[in-house]
Formats: sequence, C-alpha cells, structure tokens
Amino acid sequence: MASAPQPQLPLFYKDLMPLNSRDHAKWKNKGTDSANWLIGQHAIPLTVDEFVQTQRDFPIIFSSGDNPLPLALMGLNEGVNTFVDDKGKINEPIYLPAYIRRYPFMLAKLTPEGDDLSLCFDPTAGTIGEFDEGDPLFDDEGKATPATQNILQFCEHFEGAGQRTKAFIDELKKHDLLMDGEIAISQNDNPDKPFVYRGFQMIDQEKLQDIKGNILRDWNKNGMMVLIHAHIMSLDLMRAIFARQVSQGTAPKADAEVPAT
Repeated sequence: MASAPQPQLPLFYKDLMPLNSRDHAKWKNKGTDSANWLIGQHAIPLTVDEFVQTQRDFPIIFSSGDNPLPLALMGLNEGVNTFVDDKGKINEPIYLPAYIRRYPFMLAKLTPEGDDLSLCFDPTAGTIGEFDEGDPLFDDEGKATPATQNILQFCEHFEGAGQRTKAFIDELKKHDLLMDGEIAISQNDNPDKPFVYRGFQMIDQEKLQDIKGNILRDWNKNGMMVLIHAHIMSLDLMRAIFARQVSQGTAPKADAEVPAT
C-alpha cells in the first residue's frame, strides 16, 4: 500500500494513504471518544462557512504572512488547548471546526502534476483498520458503503468551503483590510504588566470604515459583512481563553506571542 505524495503534511496528519477497495476491502472506520491529535493544538484552520458558529466559542484570527488563513484559537499559546484534556477528551459542548471533524480523512492529489483529488486517510490515526467494530468502508462487491460516501461528500464540501475562504481572504487583501494584530490582557493582581499577544492578523476596523458604500452594499448582499463582524466580535473571546489558561495553570509569560500557524 503506497502512501500519497506528502512533501509537507497538514496539521494533525502524520501520514497519508489513498483509500482503495483492493487494500482496504475489510477495513472499518470506528468512532472514538478522544482525539489525541488535538492535544496541545492551539490554532485550528477554519473556513468562512463556520465563522458564525465559531465566534460563539473561539476567537477567529488570521495567520501572519502573505498567505493568511483563518484560525480558531483553542488556546492563546503554542502547545496549549484549553478545551482538550491530557487524554484528548473534550468535556463541554463546543463547536468543533470541520477541519477537526474531517480528520483522519482528506482529499489529496496522488501525483504532483495531477488535478484529480482522491480520498486519503492517515493510517496512524488508530480509527481506521481491519477492526471487528465500526462502519465498513466497502461492501462485499468492493463498492463504497454509504458511510464512505458520506465521508467523501463531507471532504468535498470542505474543499468547496476552502475555495470560498480563499475568495474571502483575497477580497480582504484587495482592500488592504488585514493588519498586524496585538492584544494586551491585564490581570487584576498586576495591571501594570499586561500579557501582550502578537504574531497574528486581524481586520483593520478604521480602514473598514473607509470602504466605499457601493462595495459595502455588495458585501452586505453576498454575506461578507456577516463574516467580518463574526471575526471582529470573536476577538473579545481572547480574554476568555486567557482566563481559561489562568484557571488551568497554563497562563503565558509576559510579552507572549500567538505564533502564526
């Protein structure tokens, strides 16, 4: 069984293998009540389709650099996830970004020069294999089961959301609306020495106010303003995440930075 080309694997993925009925005829996909791959992951890639749901639980920021990506912050510091315990369990009701729910599957090119995407999976995940329990991936005739078809459909929807996310980012960049972000969070016992977070991007609200009316009308019609407001409103949750880190004993040192992911 050959792995797909993987010059640089995405977050979570340690290996990538194309799913096929020859090698995986008897394999099953079983559920799990823990997600070890989430332990210590503080920033999760996000699509614009999820901004409204996400802003209720997590701050939404943009990675730094020339090719920014939206990220949902589950912690403010690298190596800290305030929602996942040391066993990989989430013990409270929160929205789980599609990037998390997609794992260990994803669509990937089997050859660098090809355009077609194939359904692949991470064989190290421990949830896919020749198990006694779980949902079969193929039937006795070697055809994809409804469970596999649902996985494929989910991954296809995720790819479509990725294209919409790129279009959103391109529009922000076109109007130069992204700026270097900075947030200072003070604790009551030491208000003169706030914890300062940098290393991310956010929407420049002053430049947003200068956008021409005809463009704003278009953004209102196509839903872009909803996404912008969801991002802006979510930023206040950085203080809530910080408070979670304080209560969990994972509070950062002064002048900390949120690294680009």
